[in-house]
Amino acid sequence: MSLSPQGRHTTDDHGSGGGPRPGKGGRGGGSRRRRRRALRWSATVLSVVILGTAGAGYLYYQHLNGNIRKGERSSGDSKAQKSQPNAAGQTPMNILLIGSDSRNSDANVALGGSRDNRGNPPLADVEMLIHLSADRKSAAVVSIPRDTRVEIPKCKDPATGHEYPPTNAIINESLARGGPGCTLATWQNLTKVYIDHWMMIDFAGVVRMADAIGGVDVCVNQNVWDRPLPKAPGGSGLKMTTGTHNIKGVQALQWLRTRHAWGSDLLRARAQHMYLNSMIRTLKSQNVFTDTGRLMNLAEAATKSLQVSEEIGSVKKLYDLAMQLKTVPTNRITMTTMPNVTDPQNDDHVVPDGANADKIWEMIRDDVPFDDKGTTPAPKKTTSTSQAAKAPSATVAADRLGVVVQNATRTSTQAPVPRRARDISQVLVEKGFSRAVFDSTAGLSEDQTVVRYPSADLEGDARSVAKALGIPMSAVKKSTDVSGVTVTVGSDWRTGSSYPKQSTPKPGDIPSNSDAINGSDTGQCMDVYAPYRW
Repeated sequence: MSLSPQGRHTTDDHGSGGGPRPGKGGRGGGSRRRRRRALRWSATVLSVVILGTAGAGYLYYQHLNGNIRKGERSSGDSKAQKSQPNAAGQTPMNILLIGSDSRNSDANVALGGSRDNRGNPPLADVEMLIHLSADRKSAAVVSIPRDTRVEIPKCKDPATGHEYPPTNAIINESLARGGPGCTLATWQNLTKVYIDHWMMIDFAGVVRMADAIGGVDVCVNQNVWDRPLPKAPGGSGLKMTTGTHNIKGVQALQWLRTRHAWGSDLLRARAQHMYLNSMIRTLKSQNVFTDTGRLMNLAEAATKSLQVSEEIGSVKKLYDLAMQLKTVPTNRITMTTMPNVTDPQNDDHVVPDGANADKIWEMIRDDVPFDDKGTTPAPKKTTSTSQAAKAPSATVAADRLGVVVQNATRTSTQAPVPRRARDISQVLVEKGFSRAVFDSTAGLSEDQTVVRYPSADLEGDARSVAKALGIPMSAVKKSTDVSGVTVTVGSDWRTGSSYPKQSTPKPGDIPSNSDAINGSDTGQCMDVYAPYRW
């Protein structure tokens, strides 16, 4: 009896259960030895093939990792706090996408012109915040126009160690004052949104990526030619006829850089949003993530084109990030531009549009979807409902508690409200906090009123002060920047003795002047400014 390949017992030709004796003349023994030699040879060959393939794969993986350029996440003074997980333990993610106008290579000079700027620090001509919701079911993108005047914090260039003092300037200058980490810090201070990562791409990188993708559909309502005119030098060179065109390579860069032909930098952001939405739809329709050849081409282009913050500076981490972005359906992607108004100091610049801009940032901080196509997001984790609603008892009697009040009502468009710190400190005195005083420091600016405390033993005191003024408990923050309980009156509380009640933004309730475009809208088409039609 022997065991067949199928596992069944069989009887040999000799009729007995013993089978043939081993030896040179035995047919069964010879065939078994030949089978064993064949199996050993096959296993050896297979091992070599597997190891060789794995080795090649490892070498290619290391090659891709070697392509990636990395930098410091933040190189400036910034105090933004990370978002707390929701009830399901999920956390949103924020990524800053920066388009650099660097001319510091032959390729970028050839594509961007302006040879006189070679060697100058690059500026951030494109700046977009990508917000990926905690449940990874929606995404919001907010552009800030490059000519937006903002406060740029103190930054240190990680490459040279040079320190730049804080300044008030247009936001695209932040890149030249400490690299992308300074741009990130500037955004965080403006929005109070913690930004997890940054990615930066230059002219040559845009062309490389556009070619790897294989073309993206864009549309114009009139013939367009973005060329120099007698009173408007420069231009991207974009030239196309009315209708929809599939663009890639240099033409894609021209589309993304075009400004004059659309009529303004604000409309350039709209054209960029149309391109990105179309690109996302294209990638999804091509099933790139299941096509090994396409995926390798994109990986090669992406790792050569992008510079990223160091904590995502590996192929695996970038791939994991891409897979998270991939889960968002196109009809849950909303592209917007920060609501803005003309800068009163310079008609060529803009500044944030007060309450409308604040609302956009609040929705991102609270992970409120920009669209109304989803379910209500899970609430953030709190210790308990009763604790969130009720301030704990003070550890020090009100009349013995020292409280400092600061006036931070100044904004980029409005002067500070006079005597604001003095008035609110008096309100606290009337409520029993007899040791409340005001800080006369000028020039402070905060979008939202906040109560800060330096150590855990003062948390209860800070909450009692917030409760007395009607300030929500979410605005009570631990901070090493203060030595005692400190009320900083922000621009959201410019009048009145009691903190104004704030309405909670609802999904899809974005300001009308945010120029929103949904990712599934295939009917978007750019109007061409009359002088650039042909």
